[in-house]
Order: sequence, then C-alpha cells, then structure tokens
Amino acid sequence: MNSVAQKTLFETYRVNAFQGFRPPDWRDLGWSAYSQHDEDGYLLYIFSALGFNTRRVVEVCCGNGRESNTANLLLNHRCTGALFEGSEALATVARQFYSEHSATAFWPPAIVCDWITAENIDGLITEAGIVGDIDLLSIDIDGIDYWLWDRIGVISPRVVVAEINHLWGADESVTVPYAPDFKAVFTQYGSDYAGASIAAFVKLGHRKGYRLVGGNAIGTNAFFVRNDLVHPWLPEVHADTLFWHPRSKFGQSVRIEGVRSMDWERV
Repeated sequence: MNSVAQKTLFETYRVNAFQGFRPPDWRDLGWSAYSQHDEDGYLLYIFSALGFNTRRVVEVCCGNGRESNTANLLLNHRCTGALFEGSEALATVARQFYSEHSATAFWPPAIVCDWITAENIDGLITEAGIVGDIDLLSIDIDGIDYWLWDRIGVISPRVVVAEINHLWGADESVTVPYAPDFKAVFTQYGSDYAGASIAAFVKLGHRKGYRLVGGNAIGTNAFFVRNDLVHPWLPEVHADTLFWHPRSKFGQSVRIEGVRSMDWERV
C-alpha cells in the first residue's frame, strides 16, 4: 500500500472514530508494506486512533531494516528513531537501505550494531539520542525479549509490539530464563525455544502500565497500548483472542513437546 493510500486510510479511520462509528473487525485490519506479516496494518490503525505524538520509534532488532515493524512508519509517516541489530552484516544493509530511500536519505534512523542485553539496553537507547516519550517500541530478538522490555526505563513508549512464543497458547505464563548470551533453539519451523508466552507479556504489560489490544493474524506479535491513552476502538482484550487463525495454533500440541522440557521460567 503506497503512502497516499495509507494516509487516506489513516484519515478514514480517524473520521469514523470521531463520528462514533463502530470499530472495524480487528481481523480485517492487517496488511504489510514492509513488516514481515501484517503488522503494518495494525500499527496504522492503532496510530490513527491515538494519533502520533513524538513520531519517534525504537526497534530491537531490525534485521535488514527493510522487513521490520518500524520501516513503514519511517518511510511513509515521517517518523525518526533508532534501530538496533546484533549482526554487522544486517546493520550495514539497513544503513544502506535507509540512506538510499528518498524519505530517509537526509535524516535516516540511527542504526546501532551491538549485542543487546538487559544490562546495556537503556544505555544504548540513550546513546542513540532517544529518551522519554516515544510512539513505538518494537522488540523481536528471538530470545530474551521479555527481559528487555522489563528492563527498559529510559523511554516511555505509547505503543509496544512484542514477539511472543505462540506455542504456549493463551494461559501459560513462561519465558526463557535471563542470560546475556542467550541463544535460541531453532527448528525447521522457527525459534521454538525463545521468547515468552503471551500470558507472561500481559502480566509484564500490566505491571508497566500497558494493556493488550490485539495481535497479528498468525499469533506471533502482540500489540500493547499505554493505559493513559484511552480510546473506545482500543479496549483491552483477552490473550485467547490472539489465536483465532489456524496458523496461530500451529504446533501447539506437537512442537511444544520438543522444547517443553527445556529450561523455562514461570513469571
């Protein structure tokens, strides 16, 4: 979806909400311009309801920069921010991508290459020039995601997108234990031993002042909104609403058995 179409959709949502229309079905909102799955559509919807404030974003980790949760906001909605990536090769690709795109060529996001831990995350964000209120924090590192959001304190995101381990379903509250050198265990389907369940993130979100408002169609990313930002189109939802699509349940009864006996921490 190009920039003009996105801005038209953005304003349509805003007008409909202002006029008191019923919100659209969450399941119809997803689409991708740059995100891996359908996260771009959900983020446009959320920010059409909340509005942008600082237009600053932080992403941990951004991969090649192009396929990420912040790329569409950076390229089509004039956001700025800092993107973190542990691979120098991918960080180099990301820097080149944003330096060559007309929307970011003269003011690209900061691309920081470092191994991210709970001990250094606040310092790295601060060194990148980002503190205080921001619009979006996206966390997807296939590992200690829960512990990073738990530790981050130098920024106050209005919206948080966190990758979840969908294999645990809606009720189990578990995460991989913290280790600064944690390495995920990958199977043919993905990082089965990594991250945290949605129930764990919901508890963490409540403690930090956030509510769950939805997830992507395949149940791998969850969207949280800060509790001081109230909107009738963004109520808190139960974790089980993230598992409506068959893909979101794929492997819950089989793949989980391959990692259930590994080290998990209940939170």
